[in-house]
Amino acid sequence: MVYDMWGIIIAIISGALMSVQGVFNTGVTKQTGIWVCASFVQFSALMVCLSAWLFTGREGSFFQLAKIDNKYMLLGGALGAAITYTVIKSVDVLGPARANMFIITAQLLVAYIIELLGIFGSERVDFEWRKVIGLVIIIIGIITFKWK
Repeated sequence: MVYDMWGIIIAIISGALMSVQGVFNTGVTKQTGIWVCASFVQFSALMVCLSAWLFTGREGSFFQLAKIDNKYMLLGGALGAAITYTVIKSVDVLGPARANMFIITAQLLVAYIIELLGIFGSERVDFEWRKVIGLVIIIIGIITFKWK
């Protein structure tokens, strides 16, 4: 129970940080350009990660990356660049609240499909109508939120 609560708190912080980051990145993009902004975002993330690795005990080795079983999983950084680009563009076009509604709904839908199919090494789960109903409720919420 405490472990679940800690996971929920971290997820809430993650969502909040992603929303703020999207706004920040969109602001920087308007003054520099999307690829300059995205490059800076990825570079600064690299610097923070390397610093954290250096100062927190250096868990793991970069040489271990060559031994990863499923090499496609190393595409996370490239996906991060795509995420940065798409978040910036969606926040610019839709605004922070509307963009995040679609982003979060897409995340939930794709994550559920990944679990249902058990792909990318995730544990397979059984189909549950209540989860589909939850997604439908979210979509109704988006329509309601968007409705003028």
